[in-house]
Amino acid sequence: MKTILRLAAVPAVLMLVFLTSAAEAQTATSSHQVKPTSEMALADKRSEKREDLVEKRIDELHSQLKITPQQAPQWNAFAHTMRQNAQMMEQAFHERILKLPSMTAVEAMESYATIAQMNADNMQRLSATFDELYGVLSPGQQAIADRLFKNEHPPRRKTPQTMK
Repeated sequence: MKTILRLAAVPAVLMLVFLTSAAEAQTATSSHQVKPTSEMALADKRSEKREDLVEKRIDELHSQLKITPQQAPQWNAFAHTMRQNAQMMEQAFHERILKLPSMTAVEAMESYATIAQMNADNMQRLSATFDELYGVLSPGQQAIADRLFKNEHPPRRKTPQTMK
């Protein structure tokens, strides 16, 4: 199965999605073209899509790593951490979206720094639960994980665009 997202990139991708949502919400709010209720509905719709992305990634990893029933406790802890991290980021960005229209530039920068720190903390938690999971994987599963988490890709065919 072709993997689009790599686990190490999930927080960064989620952050990009959240930032895009925040920018769109700020633009909509500042132009006074979108009412708060429709803005909230749009944010809820995006939230569902992000949750689907996280669940899809969890399912992909479970399948690729061939998790056994004996490894379920460590796997479940890892998957729970992924979900929890995504929910925490979602909440932080939702709060930022609501406050962003009235923030000064300094407050907006501080808000972004807080979210970036939260992302770093989340990665530390995810790394710890992955370490426990990795410890119960077979050597073959560890080799798969090593390949997946190093973001190794098969060599690309050279095209005129990549040769520049």
